[in-house]
Amino acid sequence: MVAPLGRIAFVGGYEPRRCGIATFTHDLCEAVGNAIPTAQCFAGAVNDKLEGYKYPPRVRFEMLEKDLDSYRRAADFLNFNNTDVLCVQHEFGIYGGPAGSHLLALLKEVRMPVVTTLHTVLQSPNPAQRQVMEELVQRSDRLVVMARKGADILRDTYAVPDAKVDIIPHGIPNIPFNDSSFFKAQFGVEGRMVLLTFGLLGPGKGIEYAIEALPAIVKRHPNVVYLILGATHPHLVAREGETYRLSLERLAEERGVKEHVIFYNRFVSLDDLTEFIGATDIYLTPYLNEAQITSGTLAYVFGAGKAVVSTPYWHATELLANDRGTLVPFRNPTAIADGVCAYLDDPERLDRTRHDAYQLGREMIWPAVAQRYLDTFQHARVDRKSAPRTAFAGWTLASRPYDLPPLRLDHIIRMSDGTGIFQHASFNVPNFHEGYCVDDNARAFILCNLLDELGGKPPEENLDQLVTGYLAFLSAALNYETRRFRNFMSHGRQWLEDAGSEDSHGRSLWALGVGVGRTRNEGHRRLCIKLFNHALPVVENFSSPRAWAFTILGIHEYLRQLPDCPDLHAAREILTDKLVTLWKNCATEDWPWFENIATYDNARLCQALILSGQWMPHPEALEIGLKSLTWLTSLQKTQAGHFRPIGSNGFCVKDGIHADFDQQPVEAQAMVSACLEAFRYTQDPAWSKEAKRAFEWFLGRNDLGLSLYDSSTGGCSDGLHHDRVNANQGAESSLAFHLSLAEMNYAEHLITMPHSNPS
Repeated sequence: MVAPLGRIAFVGGYEPRRCGIATFTHDLCEAVGNAIPTAQCFAGAVNDKLEGYKYPPRVRFEMLEKDLDSYRRAADFLNFNNTDVLCVQHEFGIYGGPAGSHLLALLKEVRMPVVTTLHTVLQSPNPAQRQVMEELVQRSDRLVVMARKGADILRDTYAVPDAKVDIIPHGIPNIPFNDSSFFKAQFGVEGRMVLLTFGLLGPGKGIEYAIEALPAIVKRHPNVVYLILGATHPHLVAREGETYRLSLERLAEERGVKEHVIFYNRFVSLDDLTEFIGATDIYLTPYLNEAQITSGTLAYVFGAGKAVVSTPYWHATELLANDRGTLVPFRNPTAIADGVCAYLDDPERLDRTRHDAYQLGREMIWPAVAQRYLDTFQHARVDRKSAPRTAFAGWTLASRPYDLPPLRLDHIIRMSDGTGIFQHASFNVPNFHEGYCVDDNARAFILCNLLDELGGKPPEENLDQLVTGYLAFLSAALNYETRRFRNFMSHGRQWLEDAGSEDSHGRSLWALGVGVGRTRNEGHRRLCIKLFNHALPVVENFSSPRAWAFTILGIHEYLRQLPDCPDLHAAREILTDKLVTLWKNCATEDWPWFENIATYDNARLCQALILSGQWMPHPEALEIGLKSLTWLTSLQKTQAGHFRPIGSNGFCVKDGIHADFDQQPVEAQAMVSACLEAFRYTQDPAWSKEAKRAFEWFLGRNDLGLSLYDSSTGGCSDGLHHDRVNANQGAESSLAFHLSLAEMNYAEHLITMPHSNPS
C-alpha cells in the first residue's frame, strides 16, 4: 500500500516566463493541485535571465539557467522538504550546460522518485544530447511522452523498455464547443472565414508557406482572413529583432494579400486565447521540422473542436490520423491551399471534423490529464527500489561532486582592451610595454567559446565584446600573402615580425577551429572558416610537433560542426602520421616520447593522437597517445602524490637533466585536457584522478603548498619557482587556469561523453 501523496514538486520554466514549457509546467502544476487538494503542489522555476520573474506563490525555489550550483541547491531544497515525487519538464534548450546537462546535477542528488516529461525526443541526437538523454533515462523512474512516436523512439534509439514509459496527451483547457461566429464580431471579422496560426513566432513555424498559399485560397474564398497570433520568441528578438515577422509582412504585401492577413504581436493570456480560438474556423500548422513530437498549440486548437490543416510532423501525423484533420507536404503552398479549400468548399465536412475533434479532445482536458499524471506518480513510487530518502545519504567527499572554484573573470577583463588581451602583467596590473601576442588572444578566444557553451560567463555584453575583440585580433594577425599568422604586436598596434612561430600558428588554427565548432554567432563562424581554410595548408611543411598537435585539435573542433570537409580529413591524416612517425623514430622502452627532450605543453601531443585515434580511426595513434600520456603522468608525479610539471629551467632531457622548476601553468592545463580526453575514451577513473591532480596544482597541491590562483583577482601567477610563486599574473597563466576550470566544469557532468564523431 502506497501512502498518499503529500508533496509533489514540478521543475521547468514557469509563468510569467513566456515559453511553451513555462505554460505547460504552470498548467500541469495547477491541474494536479486541483485534482488532489490535500497535497502540497509546488514548483521550481528555471530562469533565463538574472533578475528572474515575479512568480506566483506555487514557485518555492528558483534556478538560474546557467548557474550549475543553483541546481544543486534545488536538490538540497527538495531533499530537506521530504518531497514525495519530482516531475521534471525536459527540453534541451531550457537548462544550462552542453545539451542542457546542468539538469543532471539536480537529478544526481535528489532522493525521491523522478517522473520526467519529455517534450522533445530526438531520433538522431548528437553525442552530447545522447549522453544527457541516456543519463536522464537512467535517473528517471518513469518517462512521460505525449505521443506513441515518442515511446517508439525511446525504445528504438535509447533502448528504453515500454513498461517504463507512459503516454499522456498534452493537456488543454476545457473550452466549450461553439459556433465561431459567436466570437468573430468582437474581433471585427464577422462574416469572414478565419484561419489561425498561433504560438511564439520563429522561422521554424513555416508561416511563409501559408502566406504563399493565400492567393489561391482567396481567389476561391474572398472572405478568408488569416490571423497570425503570438509574439516573436524572446530569444529570437534578442538575436535578430523582428526580422522574421517583417519578412512575413513584406511577403503578404508582395503577394497581394495584405488585406487578408492580421498580425497580433502579443503573448496572449489563456482567456484571450480561448476567444481567439473560438473565432477560428481552420487552424494552420505549416511547421518545417518533422521531428516535433509535441505541439501544445495543436493540442489546444484540436481539443477545442477546430479543423486542422498541418504539415506531417510527428505529433500532427498521430493526432490527425484517420481523417481527424488534413496533412499536407512540407513547404508546399499549393497543398496548403488545396487542404484549406477542401474544408471551405464542404461546410458539412468541416462541421463533422470539428465535432469529431472536440469529442476526442475530452480525453485531453487538464482534469483528465492530471489524473493520468497522478497514476504515473504512484506507479513511480511503487517501482522505486532505491533506499529510503535520507537528506544526508551519500554526502561523503567521495560521492559528492568535486567542489570547483567559482568563475571570476575580473582579471581577464582587466587585461583586455579594444585591441585584444595584453601578454604580461606587473603583479595584477596589465603591462602595456610588452604589448599583445596572437598566442594569448587565441587562448582567450577559446575560453570565451567554452564559457558560452557551458553557460558560465560574465554578463552577456562583456563576453560578446571580449570574444569579438579576440577574434578581430586573430583576423588581423593573418598575413594573407604568406598565409602565416604574425604573433607579437606592440602597444601601438605595430606588428613586430613578418611571421610568428609555428606553434603560435598552430594555436591560432586551434582557436579558429573552436570558433567553427562551438560559437553560436554565425558571423564569427563564417570568419573562422575563412581564416582557418586560408591558414591551414602551410602547416604540412612545419617541423614543430606541437604546431601539428595544435592544428589537429583545431581540425577536430572544426569537424564537430562541419564534418564533410575532405581537405581537413586529409590534413588530419598527414599530421597524425607525422606525430606517429616522430614517435617511432625516437621512443624506447625507457623513453616513450616523441623527442629527446620534453619541454612545454607536452600533453597536447598525447591528446591530439587520442582524438585522432578515436575518430579517424587510427588504432596505432590511439595506443601511442595513451602510452605516452601514461609515461608523462608518471614523470610529473611526486612521491608525495602531487603534480609536478616539468620545469622550464632546463626541461627534461633524455639521459640528462630533469628540471623541477620553473613550473608553468600551461603544462598543468595541457595535462588536465589530455587526461580528461583519455578518461572519456577509456572510462578508467584513474585518468579523471590525474586530471584532478593536475588541476589542484593551481590551488596549492604542489611543491611549495602555495596557490597560484588568486581568488581575489581572478588571476593566476606566472609560475612556481623553487622558493616562491611568481607574483606576476600574465595572460598565458591566467588563461591556463580558467581554461582548466572550464574543462573541469564540462567534465563534471559529461565526463563520460566522447567528442562529437566528426568522421
